[in-house]
Amino acid sequence: MAYTRRVLDDLLDEMFPHMAAVAIQGAKGVGKSATALQRAQKSYELQDPAQRALLEAQPHQIDSGPFPLLIDEWQLYPPIWDFVKTSVDRDPAGGRFLLAGSADVPPGTRIHSGAGRIDRFTMRPMSWAERRVAEPVVSLAQLLRGDVDSVEGETAVGLEDYVHEIFRSGFPGIRDLPERVRAERLTSYVELIAHKEIPEQGSMVRNPDLMLSWLRAYGAASSTDASYEKIRDAATPGREVKPRKATVQHYRELLSRTFILEPLPAWTPSISPLRELTQSPKHHLLDPALAAHMEGVDPDGLLSGTASILTPDGSTWLGMLFESLVVQSVRVYAQAVGAKVRHLRTARGRQEIDIIVEDRWRNVVAIEVKLAAAPRDEDVKHLNWLQSKIDGHRKIARVVINAGDYAYRRADGVLVLPLALLGP
Repeated sequence: MAYTRRVLDDLLDEMFPHMAAVAIQGAKGVGKSATALQRAQKSYELQDPAQRALLEAQPHQIDSGPFPLLIDEWQLYPPIWDFVKTSVDRDPAGGRFLLAGSADVPPGTRIHSGAGRIDRFTMRPMSWAERRVAEPVVSLAQLLRGDVDSVEGETAVGLEDYVHEIFRSGFPGIRDLPERVRAERLTSYVELIAHKEIPEQGSMVRNPDLMLSWLRAYGAASSTDASYEKIRDAATPGREVKPRKATVQHYRELLSRTFILEPLPAWTPSISPLRELTQSPKHHLLDPALAAHMEGVDPDGLLSGTASILTPDGSTWLGMLFESLVVQSVRVYAQAVGAKVRHLRTARGRQEIDIIVEDRWRNVVAIEVKLAAAPRDEDVKHLNWLQSKIDGHRKIARVVINAGDYAYRRADGVLVLPLALLGP
């Protein structure tokens, strides 16, 4: 199958020649190995017991190359990380090692942080731009630089197309399968993580099915900041004895370590007059397709509302899954320009903004996510509130990303942009 170029490729093209070792981390199936193999001259695949045994017996042979050298699923033999670090200490020339890993090492495993020797990048499921559904007219990089004075564009991508893409997923090896096979793969994806991948990484789960119930409840809370107690209760309806807090915390740690959970942290601006900001993250899985398939809904039911799930704040689940799709894509674009992605919520929810992107120069892109084609004044009031709070030494772009047809700028300066027309 032909390789589809990813946003991360541009970043690696720029950075890797000057970095001795790069670790590409991310969940199973997002395309880490395929991207790394575009550059590698040789690879060791540690999921192969024979190759793992070879490196365990003779780890120093990584010094002989040829370079770039890929060590795939390195976390299956954590000491190899320190061998790479030591090799980089001896020879810090750029472009030597690529490490790909679908999990972080278990707690208690002692390895060097890699600081100053091994640089980390995260690969996620394919963003909207990487799916090649439409041609973007505005990039996140332009918005952060303040280079977008006027914008216009039109897309034929509609709500049904976005729903189709939610269910199709951003996993490169799954999204193009026949529909029934794809549904089976996505349904079994998390089951394999719980029953096979996590134990293989050295951690045990006493009750994998209970963890999967918790994960399904977490997915149903996508794009909300519902308390973990509410998620736990939703995962165990009718049970008088609920899982202990330590058990749920263990689930969260394992699923985060395998990159299945991707909570969106709250924004804490470094220099700002903003006060009373909440610190609760918003819940997201690495791909909204997993939430949809675990819940057992179908595209027609989601569109018609007959299979709609109400989130804790009363919003429809279709809107929440669309928001999760936007967050997934924006995270990919933000990494390409070295920016962070957060959300904003003040105490008691007086002001909320779905996505805050902030770069190293403290420029901000504030994004509200809406399904409606024509945002109302009510939909942008928190964006305008934030602009009034940001000091004049930093740029701020106010954007509504929606499922509409047209890109344009409102009279108040807010940019309205269909997701299909936003790129990196």
